[in-house]
Amino acid sequence: MICSAFAPVEELHHGDFPEPQAGPGEVVIDVAAAGVNYPDVLIVQGKYQTKPALPFVPGSEAAGRIAAVGPDVTGVTIGDRVIAFTGSGAFAEQVRVPATQVWPVPDGVDLEVAAGISITYGTSYHALKDRAQLKPGETLLVLGAGGGVGLTAVELGKHMGARVIAAASSAEKLALAKAQGADELIDYAQEDLRERIKQLTDGKGVDVAYDPVGGPMNLTAVKSLAWGGRLLVVGFAGGDIPSIPANLLLLKSASAVGVLWGNSVRADPVAQGGNMRQLLAWLADGSLKPVIDTRFALPDAVAALQHLEKRKVKGKVLLTLQPAS
Repeated sequence: MICSAFAPVEELHHGDFPEPQAGPGEVVIDVAAAGVNYPDVLIVQGKYQTKPALPFVPGSEAAGRIAAVGPDVTGVTIGDRVIAFTGSGAFAEQVRVPATQVWPVPDGVDLEVAAGISITYGTSYHALKDRAQLKPGETLLVLGAGGGVGLTAVELGKHMGARVIAAASSAEKLALAKAQGADELIDYAQEDLRERIKQLTDGKGVDVAYDPVGGPMNLTAVKSLAWGGRLLVVGFAGGDIPSIPANLLLLKSASAVGVLWGNSVRADPVAQGGNMRQLLAWLADGSLKPVIDTRFALPDAVAALQHLEKRKVKGKVLLTLQPAS
């Protein structure tokens, strides 16, 4: 799938692109499946924090087999099953990736399922473990709990021993969050978010608030923090980038913490590689159970991105390219 100009996703086209070659420190992967994420929509439209040089192939994560290994690469060989954080290029038959952004898939783990792990689970685990330092017994509020990253935050928060309050915009999404381990549910289309949080926490507030939505709910999340609480700024799927009143943080000795997993992988590949290996181990032993919303074929990538734009996705959207053996 080729993006020739920053434009609506409908302008993407399916065609030929130069075959990638593995340079020093790089590998080429035969793509079995690619995860589709909301940032892919923004990147194609030119609305993301970074803009690839045109023309480019979108797609931020993939799974497949190593097809070629460049100089100075160790730890992987041709034929290895891997997942990769690509940044771009995953919506293709092959993709070139720095070897530091590639991790081995354990035996028995389906490549299609693994294709959607890196960004959503990687973001949430980095957010909860590294940025919030979430502790067992703390209370975690997850906004947008029915979406791709929100569901992983619910699942990981519960796995890490937190009491999880899932907030979403429909009963259907909340039912999915409940199935992923949420202890309490808030339908913010029907209930007052702040008042319900007060009720559920006996007025103390939440220790950690995970916000991939932005917009007006961000302020509610800040007001709902407990003493020493941490707000995780994950994204702005709601469209509006909020302003956080600094006095509210001061009054509660609270923190607003940015989370940008992709840049963290590049800045500290050793630590993030350890996180990814832990996530893949949990996936292999059944501790994590990713929710797949829909699978699309590669030529139908526009439809996949449109599906995300409607914001009705429950779980992960995937593009499939070849048998995920």
